[in-house]
Amino acid sequence: MKIAMWSGPRNLSTAMMYAFGNRADCEAVDEPFYAAYLAASGADHPMREACVAAQPTDPAEVVAGIAGQRAPLQYLKMMTHHMLPGFPLDWAQDCVNIHLIRHPARVIASYANKRDTITMEDIGFADVERIYAALPGPVIDSGDVRSDPQGMLKKLCETIGLNFDPAMLAWPSGPKPFDGAWAPHWYDAVHRSTGFAGAEGPLPEVALKHQVLLDEALPVYEAMWAKRLCVE
Repeated sequence: MKIAMWSGPRNLSTAMMYAFGNRADCEAVDEPFYAAYLAASGADHPMREACVAAQPTDPAEVVAGIAGQRAPLQYLKMMTHHMLPGFPLDWAQDCVNIHLIRHPARVIASYANKRDTITMEDIGFADVERIYAALPGPVIDSGDVRSDPQGMLKKLCETIGLNFDPAMLAWPSGPKPFDGAWAPHWYDAVHRSTGFAGAEGPLPEVALKHQVLLDEALPVYEAMWAKRLCVE
């Protein structure tokens, strides 16, 4: 089985990758199109040169690498905004596509800790609906996962026809061999973790300069939230 987990950044996406990557039957792949996105877009991201050097920048070469699956289960951590118009999506028709969402107030507050300037493209919301329309599949909310990790992961596995493995609930602290080259900048908190954090508290306040961004992202989130998978 090949799973493509689609989200924007700061969506619990790395913790989800660690959960699946801790399964003995799983090969985890961290944002395989990141270097291709940086090369094609010219985006100025932290550790840009190291990221571009660490991965293929030709989308066709990325697809060929994904096809070389080395374990019964392959988990692809995919960022919606990395799939620029013209980048191939047909390869993902053979995947189980899952869509991971998080309230944009939480995403913006978390992303703002890492970068001063934020756009809809940066946080993935500009491409969520396009990717979902092309590659429909189960929708899960990061808040639901944090509130009930075992219940949600069991429900997700059941929905996609995969056996649940308790190893998904905890992992060793520290970097992982499948981390992308960008991990030193982005993954400090998850490197300190040994499992999913507890339930999230009240929504954070969003800075006034980001209010327009929140207003634009919120309808996208709400439309996806209405489709989300729930534990019965």
